[in-house]
Amino acid sequence: MKKWIWGLALVTAFAVSAAAALQPGDTAPVFTAEASLAGKDFVFSLKKALKKGPVVVYFFPSAYTKGCDLEAHTFAQDKDKFDAAGATIIGVSADSIRRLNSFSSDPHYCAGRFPVASDPHLKVATSYGLTARQAGPGKKDVRGVAIHHAFIERTTYVIGTDGKIVAMFSTAIDHITPDEHVKEALAVVRKLAAGKK
Repeated sequence: MKKWIWGLALVTAFAVSAAAALQPGDTAPVFTAEASLAGKDFVFSLKKALKKGPVVVYFFPSAYTKGCDLEAHTFAQDKDKFDAAGATIIGVSADSIRRLNSFSSDPHYCAGRFPVASDPHLKVATSYGLTARQAGPGKKDVRGVAIHHAFIERTTYVIGTDGKIVAMFSTAIDHITPDEHVKEALAVVRKLAAGKK
């Protein structure tokens, strides 16, 4: 019973914090962050990416956890579709760059198809109004490796080239699965692309 109450409290807390997150129409905070693509780290710049087209910024709790693995795999599978719509994908989590170097190159997940950025001090997440919770004692990933970083609430933003947030999807509010974040984001960038023609 106590576990159920705690779980409900956690979901409620995430829903409240997600409601306080930036919404469509808001200006997206520009950021730079250490990121990894195919196992190699570099500095990702949202400002530079927006010059090429819309950007999908998706925040996820942790690499090598069930939902995040599914989400990354789905983004990797659909990467060509996002490319066709002129959109850039960037994942953001509190994972260390070392963990993300492995995750970004893993053929089962990111597969070297798109970058993921490290936000260990939650500066990027906080600028978007998102919160995080600490991993529970003894928490391990699917490989059996201990997780010590905070889990950012799963939230996806689609940002237009004008720097405005076009769409926002939150698991806490919208109750959508990790792969549905990908599906919804793809639908939005396709509409943006169609609007240009």
